[in-house]
Amino acid sequence: MRTLTVRLPEPLVAEIEAEAEARRQSKSDVVRERLSVGRGARRRRPGVEAIADLIGAVDRLPGDLSARTKAYLESTGYGRNRHR
Repeated sequence: MRTLTVRLPEPLVAEIEAEAEARRQSKSDVVRERLSVGRGARRRRPGVEAIADLIGAVDRLPGDLSARTKAYLESTGYGRNRHR
């Protein structure tokens, strides 16, 4: 693999360093992945940030649905045989 030296603005360097530390990867790995994503390579799994605008977007669902899914489905009759 060849080496390429680039100059980046401080905020971008700080962002890359923070991401590398959080993911326990080298800065080079993070930069390579970011460059690959721009070319259409496989993207990493999105986090909550990717769907933050959707959280709470559905009306009339309980706030603790993820913790009480089974109880909610039972209360709505989901899975029961319907009368024909």
